Amino acid sequence: MPSSFASATAQPDLPHVDVLWETVIPAGTHWSGILRRGLALRVIDLEGGANLAAVFHRQEDLLERYNMADTLKAQHTAHLTRGHVLYTDMGRVIASITADTLGWHDPLGGVGDAALFARKYGEKRYQAHRNEMIRNGRDSLVLELAKYGLGARDLVANVNFFSKVAVGEDGALEFVPRHSRAGAAFDLRFEMNTLAAFSTAPHPLDPHAQYAPKPVKLVAWRAYAADACAPADDPCRTACAENERGFVNTDRLFA
Repeated sequence: MPSSFASATAQPDLPHVDVLWETVIPAGTHWSGILRRGLALRVIDLEGGANLAAVFHRQEDLLERYNMADTLKAQHTAHLTRGHVLYTDMGRVIASITADTLGWHDPLGGVGDAALFARKYGEKRYQAHRNEMIRNGRDSLVLELAKYGLGARDLVANVNFFSKVAVGEDGALEFVPRHSRAGAAFDLRFEMNTLAAFSTAPHPLDPHAQYAPKPVKLVAWRAYAADACAPADDPCRTACAENERGFVNTDRLFA
């Protein structure tokens, strides 16, 4: 296993990391895993134009999960980037974005289901097309959550990493094509023991007429010890007073 991540470290705001493990989520597929407190993922768009739909649940109590509304209103934002954190519905911080070469990730656009994908791309089933089948993001995430005893009712609003959706003055959402380039990356640090589920299916608002998902690489590394916490001067922690309170609530859970 290599001790550094060569392609990503060329970016000026991605620090050197000592790799624990790495994997590629192929285009149009899905992945899930338990990511321990203090672990971080470097997530890389390998080809450009990727979308990574993601949901997060606390491992010890799967009823506690990422909450989009609290995440946005606590930080007064409609997009996510370096310095932002992801809140649960209990007012705790489940993950933090500690580095980002892209500058904008979409928390608003949701995830496409089977009906939407059939209208946009037609249908290609596994029986006839094998690995070239069309997989939609909603079913992909539900399949991953099912491995941990969860179901469709547990699928909450997701984050779409690598995608940008602009909000017009009238509230309309507009997908921004070609937002993410090959090699774009961000670091996501986990502040709780987290069940993470990912899908690389296209964004539901992507206007591209062809089904053209892209692969994403995950590189795991240790940001801090599992029995420690983010330091007091951590930029995500000090970004706003709400974040400081969120980290305090999280640290008390592990005290």
